[in-house]
Amino acid sequence: MSLTDVYGPVSDDDALATLRHAVDAGAWFVDTANIYGEGRSERIISRLIDGRRDEIVLATKFGIVPGGRIGERSIRGDRAHVREQIDRSLQRLGTDHVDLYYQHRVDPEVPIEDTVGAVAELVAEGKVRHIGLSEPTGDELRRAVAVHPIAAVQSEWSIVSRDVEAHVLPAARELGVGFVPYSPLGRQWLTGAFDEAALGADDGRRKFPRFFPEALAANRPVLAEIVAIASEAGATPAQLALAWLDARGRELGVPVVSIPGSRSIAHVDENLSALDVRLGPDVLARLDPIASRITGGRSFDPAWVSRGRETAVDDTASPHA
Repeated sequence: MSLTDVYGPVSDDDALATLRHAVDAGAWFVDTANIYGEGRSERIISRLIDGRRDEIVLATKFGIVPGGRIGERSIRGDRAHVREQIDRSLQRLGTDHVDLYYQHRVDPEVPIEDTVGAVAELVAEGKVRHIGLSEPTGDELRRAVAVHPIAAVQSEWSIVSRDVEAHVLPAARELGVGFVPYSPLGRQWLTGAFDEAALGADDGRRKFPRFFPEALAANRPVLAEIVAIASEAGATPAQLALAWLDARGRELGVPVVSIPGSRSIAHVDENLSALDVRLGPDVLARLDPIASRITGGRSFDPAWVSRGRETAVDDTASPHA
């Protein structure tokens, strides 16, 4: 998503150069969606995988209806939409299959069993290798697994967004499902490089409450603390955030593969270097209460993320929002 214009302009050639550098440097998991740039992201990736398809585990998504801006789209999980979108994605990507196909958001009007059943047909046909879900609740994940194995859940999870620890991550651990944290760097905020003054009028972050001016002001002291902890740990703030997710995944017993939205070659290298960062128990203890101090929700619509649809939230299970 970040290699389209959602966070500011980027050319196709620059996006492709970043992708190629990432794969050359050892990254092999590429995540996209039909709606990113209205198919532009998939078309750029088609140039990446041309001649090196076997080197890459490729994920894309369906379920958010193309057209419109962030906060203005609708959701579909019906069989006709599933089949229509996989064919369009495969055409744009220039491949005959995707390795992981996510339901991007759960359709409140279509039972998740029906949607997963429709994707299971694509697995049987060879168009899809594995099924994923983005932002399911713990209960929705269990219902989905009853229909077909689910390889991965993709939801927002970071030092400052930890609500998935209450229900979704325990369900993933119970069911043997991997976890793919999106926005592990808080849409650049956690890197310490975010510049509110440079936020363009069309920047997608303006839709998210955490990026409203009052929330940014309230959270500034929290970010300063994170930056200071990173410096003491001998890491950049981005590396700290990624290393924290790896450590937290090990602690919870869930395989974790983060997908930082790297928009430049320099950021690719910085983020990959997080694999060498090990955080001690003292650092982890200092970071643990950070999320409870954050102002502003992580979604423009709570119903679009798992937290907003949990029907039996135990607030004692996780104090983090």
